[in-house]
Amino acid sequence: LELAVGYFQQGQTTIALDELKLSLAADPTFADAYNLRGLIYMRMNDNRLAEDSFRRAMQLNPRDGNILHNYAWLLCQQDRYTESFPYFNQALASPQYEDQPKTYMALGMCQSRSGLPAEAERSLMRSYELDAANPITGQQLTQLFFNRGEFSRAQFYIRRINNSERASAETLWLGMKVERRMENRDALLQLGMQLKRRFPNSREASAYDRGAWDE
Repeated sequence: LELAVGYFQQGQTTIALDELKLSLAADPTFADAYNLRGLIYMRMNDNRLAEDSFRRAMQLNPRDGNILHNYAWLLCQQDRYTESFPYFNQALASPQYEDQPKTYMALGMCQSRSGLPAEAERSLMRSYELDAANPITGQQLTQLFFNRGEFSRAQFYIRRINNSERASAETLWLGMKVERRMENRDALLQLGMQLKRRFPNSREASAYDRGAWDE
Protein backbone atom coordinates (compact mmCIF):
# COMPACT_ATOMS: atom_id res chain seq x y z
CA LEU A 1 0.00 0.00 0.00
CA GLU A 2 2.91 2.36 0.69
CA LEU A 3 3.91 2.28 -2.97
CA ALA A 4 0.37 3.18 -4.02
CA VAL A 5 0.32 6.06 -1.53
CA GLY A 6 3.62 7.34 -2.91
CA TYR A 7 2.39 7.27 -6.50
CA PHE A 8 -0.87 8.97 -5.47
CA GLN A 9 1.02 11.76 -3.71
CA GLN A 10 3.10 12.26 -6.87
CA GLY A 11 -0.06 12.53 -8.98
CA GLN A 12 0.55 9.22 -10.77
CA THR A 13 -3.00 7.96 -10.31
CA THR A 14 -2.94 5.18 -12.92
CA ILE A 15 0.16 3.55 -11.43
CA ALA A 16 -1.29 3.99 -7.93
CA LEU A 17 -4.43 2.11 -9.03
CA ASP A 18 -2.29 -0.71 -10.44
CA GLU A 19 -0.47 -1.02 -7.11
CA LEU A 20 -3.80 -1.06 -5.27
CA LYS A 21 -5.03 -3.93 -7.42
CA LEU A 22 -2.05 -5.95 -6.21
CA SER A 23 -2.78 -5.05 -2.57
CA LEU A 24 -6.45 -6.00 -2.90
CA ALA A 25 -5.60 -9.22 -4.73
CA ALA A 26 -3.44 -10.19 -1.75
CA ASP A 27 -6.06 -9.07 0.80
CA PRO A 28 -9.59 -8.26 -0.45
CA THR A 29 -10.58 -7.15 3.08
CA PHE A 30 -7.99 -4.34 3.29
CA ALA A 31 -10.15 -1.30 4.16
CA ASP A 32 -7.29 1.21 3.83
CA ALA A 33 -6.75 0.12 0.22
CA TYR A 34 -10.39 0.80 -0.65
CA ASN A 35 -10.14 4.15 1.13
CA LEU A 36 -7.11 5.14 -0.94
CA ARG A 37 -8.86 3.93 -4.08
CA GLY A 38 -11.74 6.26 -3.23
CA LEU A 39 -9.35 9.21 -2.91
CA ILE A 40 -7.76 8.38 -6.25
CA TYR A 41 -11.12 8.23 -8.01
CA MET A 42 -12.09 11.52 -6.36
CA ARG A 43 -8.98 13.12 -7.83
CA MET A 44 -9.94 11.63 -11.20
CA ASN A 45 -13.45 13.13 -10.81
CA ASP A 46 -15.05 9.70 -10.98
CA ASN A 47 -17.53 10.16 -8.15
CA ARG A 48 -19.40 6.90 -8.74
CA LEU A 49 -16.31 4.71 -8.36
CA ALA A 50 -15.09 6.86 -5.46
CA GLU A 51 -18.38 6.31 -3.65
CA ASP A 52 -18.27 2.57 -4.33
CA SER A 53 -14.74 2.43 -2.89
CA PHE A 54 -15.55 4.39 0.27
CA ARG A 55 -18.70 2.35 0.88
CA ARG A 56 -16.70 -0.86 0.60
CA ALA A 57 -14.10 0.54 3.00
CA MET A 58 -16.84 1.47 5.49
CA GLN A 59 -18.32 -2.02 5.28
CA LEU A 60 -14.94 -3.44 6.25
CA ASN A 61 -14.11 -0.86 8.91
CA PRO A 62 -17.24 1.11 9.86
CA ARG A 63 -15.63 3.12 12.67
CA ASP A 64 -12.54 4.38 10.85
CA GLY A 65 -12.61 8.18 11.13
CA ASN A 66 -10.49 8.78 8.04
CA ILE A 67 -12.80 6.73 5.83
CA LEU A 68 -15.90 8.41 7.27
CA HIS A 69 -14.36 11.87 6.75
CA ASN A 70 -13.39 11.12 3.16
CA TYR A 71 -16.84 9.79 2.28
CA ALA A 72 -18.49 12.81 3.90
CA TRP A 73 -16.24 15.16 1.92
CA LEU A 74 -17.13 13.34 -1.31
CA LEU A 75 -20.83 13.85 -0.58
CA CYS A 76 -20.25 17.51 0.25
CA GLN A 77 -18.36 18.06 -3.01
CA GLN A 78 -21.46 16.81 -4.83
CA ASP A 79 -23.70 19.26 -2.89
CA ARG A 80 -25.21 16.33 -0.98
CA TYR A 81 -24.84 18.28 2.25
CA THR A 82 -27.58 16.68 4.35
CA GLU A 83 -26.21 13.24 3.54
CA SER A 84 -22.67 14.27 4.46
CA PHE A 85 -23.29 15.65 7.96
CA PRO A 86 -23.89 12.30 9.75
CA TYR A 87 -20.65 10.87 8.37
CA PHE A 88 -18.65 13.90 9.50
CA ASN A 89 -20.18 13.50 12.97
CA GLN A 90 -19.44 9.78 13.02
CA ALA A 91 -15.81 10.54 12.18
CA LEU A 92 -15.64 13.05 15.03
CA ALA A 93 -17.12 10.48 17.41
CA SER A 94 -14.62 7.79 16.43
CA PRO A 95 -12.43 7.06 19.51
CA GLN A 96 -9.14 6.58 17.63
CA TYR A 97 -9.60 9.47 15.20
CA GLU A 98 -7.00 12.24 15.57
CA ASP A 99 -7.80 14.59 12.67
CA GLN A 100 -10.68 16.35 14.40
CA PRO A 101 -9.54 19.88 13.40
CA LYS A 102 -9.65 18.89 9.73
CA THR A 103 -13.10 17.33 10.04
CA TYR A 104 -14.59 20.25 11.98
CA MET A 105 -13.21 22.56 9.28
CA ALA A 106 -14.66 20.48 6.44
CA LEU A 107 -17.99 20.17 8.24
CA GLY A 108 -18.09 23.94 8.75
CA MET A 109 -17.33 24.59 5.09
CA CYS A 110 -20.15 22.27 4.02
CA GLN A 111 -22.57 23.79 6.51
CA SER A 112 -21.71 27.24 5.19
CA ARG A 113 -22.29 26.15 1.59
CA SER A 114 -25.62 24.61 2.53
CA GLY A 115 -26.91 27.85 4.08
CA LEU A 116 -26.33 27.05 7.76
CA PRO A 117 -24.10 29.93 8.93
CA ALA A 118 -24.70 29.48 12.66
CA GLU A 119 -23.80 25.79 12.53
CA ALA A 120 -20.84 26.59 10.28
CA GLU A 121 -19.54 29.11 12.81
CA ARG A 122 -19.68 26.56 15.63
CA SER A 123 -17.81 23.93 13.61
CA LEU A 124 -15.18 26.34 12.30
CA MET A 125 -14.63 27.87 15.74
CA ARG A 126 -14.11 24.39 17.17
CA SER A 127 -11.59 23.64 14.42
CA TYR A 128 -9.82 26.93 15.17
CA GLU A 129 -9.66 26.13 18.89
CA LEU A 130 -7.98 22.82 18.10
CA ASP A 131 -5.62 24.15 15.40
CA ALA A 132 -5.36 27.94 15.19
CA ALA A 133 -2.40 27.67 12.80
CA ASN A 134 -4.46 26.32 9.91
CA PRO A 135 -4.92 29.28 7.52
CA ILE A 136 -7.86 27.64 5.72
CA THR A 137 -9.93 27.64 8.92
CA GLY A 138 -9.07 31.28 9.61
CA GLN A 139 -9.92 32.20 6.04
CA GLN A 140 -13.26 30.40 6.23
CA LEU A 141 -14.14 32.21 9.47
CA THR A 142 -13.15 35.53 7.91
CA GLN A 143 -15.38 34.92 4.90
CA LEU A 144 -18.26 33.85 7.14
CA PHE A 145 -18.07 37.00 9.26
CA PHE A 146 -17.48 39.21 6.21
CA ASN A 147 -20.64 37.87 4.58
CA ARG A 148 -22.58 38.68 7.76
CA GLY A 149 -21.19 42.21 7.93
CA GLU A 150 -19.24 41.47 11.13
CA PHE A 151 -16.11 43.16 9.83
CA SER A 152 -14.26 43.53 13.15
CA ARG A 153 -14.47 39.78 13.74
CA ALA A 154 -13.44 39.10 10.15
CA GLN A 155 -10.49 41.45 10.59
CA PHE A 156 -9.26 39.58 13.67
CA TYR A 157 -8.88 36.27 11.84
CA ILE A 158 -7.56 37.54 8.51
CA ARG A 159 -4.94 39.77 10.13
CA ARG A 160 -3.54 36.79 12.03
CA ILE A 161 -3.03 35.00 8.73
CA ASN A 162 -1.69 37.96 6.78
CA ASN A 163 0.77 38.87 9.55
CA SER A 164 2.34 35.41 9.23
CA GLU A 165 4.27 33.44 6.63
CA ARG A 166 1.01 31.66 5.73
CA ALA A 167 -0.37 34.66 3.82
CA SER A 168 -1.37 34.01 0.21
CA ALA A 169 -2.72 36.13 -2.64
CA GLU A 170 -6.20 34.95 -1.67
CA THR A 171 -5.88 35.87 2.01
CA LEU A 172 -4.31 39.25 1.24
CA TRP A 173 -7.16 40.06 -1.15
CA LEU A 174 -9.76 39.02 1.42
CA GLY A 175 -7.97 41.15 4.02
CA MET A 176 -8.09 44.11 1.63
CA LYS A 177 -11.84 43.68 1.22
CA VAL A 178 -12.26 43.68 4.99
CA GLU A 179 -10.11 46.80 5.49
CA ARG A 180 -11.95 48.55 2.64
CA ARG A 181 -15.33 47.92 4.26
CA MET A 182 -13.92 49.23 7.55
CA GLU A 183 -12.51 52.30 5.73
CA ASN A 184 -8.97 51.57 6.91
CA ARG A 185 -7.19 53.19 3.98
CA ASP A 186 -3.62 52.79 5.27
CA ALA A 187 -4.07 49.09 6.03
CA LEU A 188 -5.71 48.59 2.64
CA LEU A 189 -2.84 50.25 0.77
CA GLN A 190 -0.25 48.30 2.76
CA LEU A 191 -1.91 45.00 1.89
CA GLY A 192 -2.19 46.08 -1.73
CA MET A 193 1.54 46.79 -1.89
CA GLN A 194 2.26 43.40 -0.36
CA LEU A 195 -0.04 41.68 -2.85
CA LYS A 196 1.61 43.39 -5.83
CA ARG A 197 5.10 42.66 -4.53
CA ARG A 198 4.66 39.03 -3.57
CA PHE A 199 2.04 37.85 -6.06
CA PRO A 200 2.29 40.22 -9.06
CA ASN A 201 0.84 37.73 -11.56
CA SER A 202 -2.03 36.52 -9.40
CA ARG A 203 -5.71 36.78 -10.26
CA GLU A 204 -6.14 38.84 -7.10
CA ALA A 205 -3.49 41.38 -8.13
CA SER A 206 -5.23 41.75 -11.48
CA ALA A 207 -8.58 42.31 -9.74
CA TYR A 208 -6.97 44.96 -7.52
CA ASP A 209 -5.57 46.79 -10.55
CA ARG A 210 -9.03 46.82 -12.11
CA GLY A 211 -10.82 47.78 -8.90
CA ALA A 212 -12.92 44.61 -9.22
CA TRP A 213 -13.78 44.27 -5.54
CA ASP A 214 -16.56 41.73 -6.11
CA GLU A 215 -14.21 39.12 -7.58
